[in-house]
Amino acid sequence: MNTRPNNSPHSWKATAGLLARWILGGAFVYLGATKALHPEDFLKLIRQYELTQSVLVLDSIAALLPWFEIACGLLLVAGVAVRGAALVTLALLVPFTVAVWHRALALKSVLAISLCAVKFDCGCGNGEEFACRKLVENLIWIALATWLLAGGGRTGCLRHTLRKSNEDEPTA
Repeated sequence: MNTRPNNSPHSWKATAGLLARWILGGAFVYLGATKALHPEDFLKLIRQYELTQSVLVLDSIAALLPWFEIACGLLLVAGVAVRGAALVTLALLVPFTVAVWHRALALKSVLAISLCAVKFDCGCGNGEEFACRKLVENLIWIALATWLLAGGGRTGCLRHTLRKSNEDEPTA
C-alpha cells in the first residue's frame, strides 16, 4: 500500500510537473533561439500573417518576441516565477495558435485542399509543418502552460512564485 501523499516530491504529479516545466521551457528556449539567430527570416515569416502594416510594429515583434520566449523558457526550466512564466507563455501561445489557424484556413481555401494537407512555415522555428500537426502541438503546449499556471510543476523550483506567501514563511 502506498502511504506517500500526492504532493510528495516522489509522486507522479511532482514528476509530471517537473517534466512539463522542462519540456515547455526547453521548447521555448530552442524555438526562441532559432528565431533570435535569424531575425530577418522570422520577420519575413510574420509579415505573411498580415497582422499589421506598421513596419515599426513588425520590426519590434521580430526583434523582441524571440527574447521573451527565451526568457520564459529559462524561467520555466529553472523553476523561477513558474506561474508568471506560464502566464506569459500562455499569452503568447493562444494568439500564435489563432494566427496559425487563420493562416491554415486561408491556405486551405486558396489551395483547395483539406486542412490537414496544408503545409507551411508558421514562423515557429521548425520550418514547414502540416497545419493539423502544428495546431495539436500548440494545444498540448497550451495545456501544459495552463497546468503550470494552475499550480503544477512546483517540484525542483528555485522559486515558484515571486510573491511571498504563507508557505514561504518559516514555521516555529
